[in-house]
Amino acid sequence: MGIDIKRVGIIGAGQMGSGIAHVCAAAGLDVLLNDRDPDRLNAGLANIDGNLARQVSKGTMDEGQRRDVRERIVAARSYDDLGPCDLVIEAATENEATKRQIFSTVCTSLRPDALIATNTSSISITRLAASTDRPERFIGIHFMNPVPVMQLVELIRGIATEDPTYESAKAFIAKLGKTSTMSEDFPAFIVNRILLPMINEAIYTLYEGVGSVESIDTAMRLGANHPMGPLQLADFIGLDTCLSVMQVLYEGLADSKYRPCPLLVKYVEAGWLGRKVKRGFYDYRGETPVPTR
Repeated sequence: MGIDIKRVGIIGAGQMGSGIAHVCAAAGLDVLLNDRDPDRLNAGLANIDGNLARQVSKGTMDEGQRRDVRERIVAARSYDDLGPCDLVIEAATENEATKRQIFSTVCTSLRPDALIATNTSSISITRLAASTDRPERFIGIHFMNPVPVMQLVELIRGIATEDPTYESAKAFIAKLGKTSTMSEDFPAFIVNRILLPMINEAIYTLYEGVGSVESIDTAMRLGANHPMGPLQLADFIGLDTCLSVMQVLYEGLADSKYRPCPLLVKYVEAGWLGRKVKRGFYDYRGETPVPTR
């Protein structure tokens, strides 16, 4: 039998974690938001407040609805606070060792029937599930960024994921008003298997001097009708996340076509990670973004 998900715990209060908390609470679910860094947890809650306020100002939500949504989101200061949850979603940094440590630790705080999910954009669900005490109740639930806006959610089963877990996750996504698609447990799944190599190729195009940042993004916006240029999109995703996904593809599929561009590596080493630090392929510190190459 599946589980009716009414209370959701989220580990990681960054852009993805706070976005997931937002959409869960907006769907009427109770949310406990956790982060090991108290400052990041507070920043995540502040980000949710800001997004809800914008919805009110745009007329897509009234003040009473905003208050109701916000009251459903509670700060969880420890893993023990996640004990009552039906589902716990990990949305921490895209690092396998970090995620495995979270799963091996949090399991002792959860109910035996609770489901565990990861929001990883590329890492093996089967390997992550093996670090828990319940691989049959473990699944990949990959939300797209920004979570409140993007309609798609990828569901990825590990080798041990049981049918009731998958059905519960599918019903949960439907409850959020989003559309789910099922991917096999291969590196980067569907969306990033296709998207990130395109972004990496755009960075190679810049690296080899074929075009400038501005010309590459303009070409893809107007020539391929993309809503956002690939380098602008890379900044939005986070260059560290782009590099992590490309490394997973390169190592997991052993194909040279997935080799991360050296320029992407250089930007990450410089700490130029995109919009979140106000500098990547564009400099966001002024009123108008300016290309950095």
